Amino acid sequence: MQVDWTHFTPWTSLAGGLLIGLAAAMLLLVNGRIAGVSGILGGLFRPAAGDAAWRAAFLAGLLFAPALYALSSRYPAPTIEAGYPMLLLAGLLVGAGTRYGSGCTSGHGVCGLSRLSPRSLVATLAFMGAGFSTVFVLRHALA
Repeated sequence: MQVDWTHFTPWTSLAGGLLIGLAAAMLLLVNGRIAGVSGILGGLFRPAAGDAAWRAAFLAGLLFAPALYALSSRYPAPTIEAGYPMLLLAGLLVGAGTRYGSGCTSGHGVCGLSRLSPRSLVATLAFMGAGFSTVFVLRHALA
């Protein structure tokens, strides 16, 4: 394994991780809510009284934060080595996994693990293992 030193960004990655952790902790401490993005989005489709505003604000922050970042830094050039059918299939599989796993990577991997949830540990191990296996098969076994 080699590190791509031209795209190695430890400081911005650390800052991003700290901001994600801070946002998740603040949402839990201030609102008593878990920062699982799939649950936040899903809650907008079945809103409870007084529940939609914070969900919409959270999701707006996810959408507008990259735009604010773009004002101060240059985006790296994206490279996607898959066609639209593969991306569509991948999105559907992630959506199905999120539904079957009762949460997404942010809910289980960030918030659940920080709360020492055994269920989140199993879910995180499952989706990380599935991701590693998929990359191995597509990049090495079938290539």
